[in-house]
Amino acid sequence: MASEKNATENLNVLSLSPLVTPADVRKMVPSDAHSIKTVVDSRNAISSILQGKDNRKFVIMGPCSIHDPISAMEYSKRLRELAKEVDETLVLVMRAYFEKPRTTLGWKGYINDPMLDNSFQMNEGLIRARKILADITRMGVPVATEALEPITPQYLFDLVSWTAIGARTTESQTHRELASGLSSPVGFKNNTDGNIDVAINAMMSASRPHHFLGIDQSGQTSIISTSGNKYCHLILRGGRERPNYDSVSLSIAREALLKAKLNLRLVVDCSHDNSLKDYRNQPRVFMDCLSQILKGNEELVGFMLESHINEGSQTLAKELKYGISITDGCINFKTSSEMILEAHRELLKRR
Repeated sequence: MASEKNATENLNVLSLSPLVTPADVRKMVPSDAHSIKTVVDSRNAISSILQGKDNRKFVIMGPCSIHDPISAMEYSKRLRELAKEVDETLVLVMRAYFEKPRTTLGWKGYINDPMLDNSFQMNEGLIRARKILADITRMGVPVATEALEPITPQYLFDLVSWTAIGARTTESQTHRELASGLSSPVGFKNNTDGNIDVAINAMMSASRPHHFLGIDQSGQTSIISTSGNKYCHLILRGGRERPNYDSVSLSIAREALLKAKLNLRLVVDCSHDNSLKDYRNQPRVFMDCLSQILKGNEELVGFMLESHINEGSQTLAKELKYGISITDGCINFKTSSEMILEAHRELLKRR
């Protein structure tokens, strides 16, 4: 981009393109009364669970990442029917992840490359992502996502009921500041080596006021001041191929949270290092955690599952198989449903 011999900036920048504003995207894809009710009701339910006012559990379940609106809508319709069956014991929230962190290379998600062809039509990605969220929440299905790019929330997060800060960004000051201003409950994952202290420090930071740079609805760069997020909580996802969902790990996490005077309630991610990076191990992790709840663990209140219509994963290609993840492997919906229904039956017995 820089052409002059003595130029000192933009030496590695090929181009700058204008980004559609959050206000314009919201005009193109507005939220309706049904979506707003879904978001408000589910946020309240999750917040109540985290406060111990609601003895149900919540489950964040869905594709590792969304790449196909049609299969995403089919999954959400199936989830809606399953949620009705288990509403007495479980709050089901659909995982709708549009951004994927990368340590090296790879597809960065639906917002970054919605055409799946390295054309990087990000304006289109933001519009399409918002439409998917609007369509899902309009049906009464709440959604969860990961906060990755710090400006994305202005475009999408009025439709999000629960937010994760991932293992690779929990240590980031930017993401701690961002979480302090989000309107949904926020879960912080322990980092990739299994260190929970990093997530606990993040919770402490995000629960307090911050002042940082961002954008407003018109796309104007702004100074954002926040009051702090009251509903920060810990997510255990294992680390370096060592699980941390066992009773000893949960007890250690409880003591660390107690010492830090933070919310003791936590979520277990049944995938990633807790499943030893094998999606087929997720049911084992889920049922082990359920057993701990049935034996009296009051702190474990949530689960995360990577689940799609069909199991496994596939490589990004021109011809893709329907309902199969193009990122991490997922269990299929049949297996997911069986797990959820079994948990519902066992939790009913406990009442």
